[in-house]
Amino acid sequence: MKLGIVGLPNVGKSTLFNAITKAGAESANYPFCTIEPNVGVVAVPDPRLEVLEKMYNSKRKIYAAIEFYDIAGLVKGASKGEGLGNQFLGHIREVASIVHVVRCFDDDNVVHVEGKIDPISDIETINLELIFSDQELIEKRIQKTQKSLKNDKSFQSQLDILLKIKEHLEEGKPARIISFDDSELEFVKSLYLLTFKPIIYVANVSEENVTNYENPYYLKVKEYAENEKAEVVIISAQVEQEIAELDDADKSEFLNDLGLKESGLDKLVHAGYHLLDLISFLTAGEQEIRAWTIRRGTKTPQAAGKIHSDIEKGFIRAETIHYDDLVAAGSMASAKEKGVLRLEGKEYIVKDGDIINFRFNV
Repeated sequence: MKLGIVGLPNVGKSTLFNAITKAGAESANYPFCTIEPNVGVVAVPDPRLEVLEKMYNSKRKIYAAIEFYDIAGLVKGASKGEGLGNQFLGHIREVASIVHVVRCFDDDNVVHVEGKIDPISDIETINLELIFSDQELIEKRIQKTQKSLKNDKSFQSQLDILLKIKEHLEEGKPARIISFDDSELEFVKSLYLLTFKPIIYVANVSEENVTNYENPYYLKVKEYAENEKAEVVIISAQVEQEIAELDDADKSEFLNDLGLKESGLDKLVHAGYHLLDLISFLTAGEQEIRAWTIRRGTKTPQAAGKIHSDIEKGFIRAETIHYDDLVAAGSMASAKEKGVLRLEGKEYIVKDGDIINFRFNV
């Protein structure tokens, strides 16, 4: 899962990126501090692995991972090349989802590129640049498709989709809010539109407001996100920076003191999984405990393919037990006695928390 962190300059993008990835990206109080995208790989927090590690006395545990890309601050005119905009927009095309950091705090010591704090204006500045970029791409595809249509009438369906997208973009609406049927989706995905990518809005608040869900800045972002059917989380990049410097015990105490149930990273992970409709299945044994990320609705052979293509090709059966059932039983031996270990075939849809041992032919 690749998430691209975007936002106007000086909204706290690199501070947040540094905190959640501990990657040490440069952050400073001026635009374009980040030129090339910094990349950080973060383990997905999953307490189930720790329980299984003790149960199996495993030699190692491997968490699922998320890649965060810290993409440079976009500015008005980016789609026309302002502020190296074309280069930055290109980086966004490579990610699965956009994490849009929006400044929701007042601080006279941190300059704002527009000279005022207005989260909706900030959001629309970036969204318009993404729309402008997509408009240019769609116009080119329309011209190309119209030429192909002269010799092959089957291109009419593609042209209809392109014209529908064009109409929405011209109204200032992102492609992700357009309804497409299943037959259209494959083609739409092949366009790699920036505004079709799922988006998480991060309301970056001050430490004092990290639990204040009545913050007027946050409420504006929340309303905007709901209208787009996007995810929104409230995070303080400053708090995340402090958390990054603590060990697990101190981190837990610090979060409790602030009245927080989870860190900003945890919030982003949950929002990302929900937005992209992802789940994790688990494999367990003495050698290794591991979490694997798949899309909800994935069947057992395709889940096996996440481990190795040979397992998918030679798939026979999947020995399956849900994590909750195994923990309730206390051990795999006890689970077998109680009959909660199942054999599933090729049509079984994997559930979040399934622990699977795949049987296959080499």
